[in-house]
Amino acid sequence: MFNRNRSKDVAKERLKNILINDRVNTSMEILDVIKEGIIDVISNYMEADNNSVNIKVTNLNNGSSVTPTLVANIPIKSVKHLTSR
Repeated sequence: MFNRNRSKDVAKERLKNILINDRVNTSMEILDVIKEGIIDVISNYMEADNNSVNIKVTNLNNGSSVTPTLVANIPIKSVKHLTSR
């Protein structure tokens, strides 16, 4: 029973993400390009766990309106120490 509920929740979350992405006209391919761009920029300053990076579009409800919002979860392994230029 627990696995069935978990599968249902995963499917519900995937459908929700597809609907949000469709609403803002964002394909999964575009999200992958955004993800790679973010990883490239962040890699200048820190080492991230690139295999665990999660990028998604969700809705932010600020009370008076709902705004599509890009959310990025990026596990950081270490911060690079920059030298003065």
